[in-house]
Amino acid sequence: MVTIIVPLVIIINFNLQLVTLDSLLSAFKLIIGILLVFIGLGFFISTNKLFIIRGRGTLAPWDPPENLVVTGAHAHLRNPMIAAVSMILLGESLIFSGWELLLWTAFFFILNHIYIVYKEEVDLTKKFGDEYIEYRDNVPRWIPRLKPWKKINK
Repeated sequence: MVTIIVPLVIIINFNLQLVTLDSLLSAFKLIIGILLVFIGLGFFISTNKLFIIRGRGTLAPWDPPENLVVTGAHAHLRNPMIAAVSMILLGESLIFSGWELLLWTAFFFILNHIYIVYKEEVDLTKKFGDEYIEYRDNVPRWIPRLKPWKKINK
């Protein structure tokens, strides 16, 4: 819905076209856009797989993970799924050269940021307690750690 349906509605309603390769800048935007879409898709798939395998749940609110997932992309960044979707949307914005898609990307990110800060993190603290607090205190929300965080077993 977020990366296909809404962007498609925006593309159709605002009559956006693919970037034309009429300049080096246009070619660069297209290449970067395609790379962002594929990298974001890869992160999204890998983090969902971790939710299923390690978390024993899904990203769906009716089937949340039973276990806190702190490995893979989650060892670098607390919200890799939202970062991945934002990356896909940013890539689409470059591919279609549409400020309207860029506006949708910003809206999606800001809305999720507010939800994560005021709802999700509160719920995770209640559900996982000190385990989540330790993770939260060591892994950034949006800017990835270069070195993955590893929980120290006490």
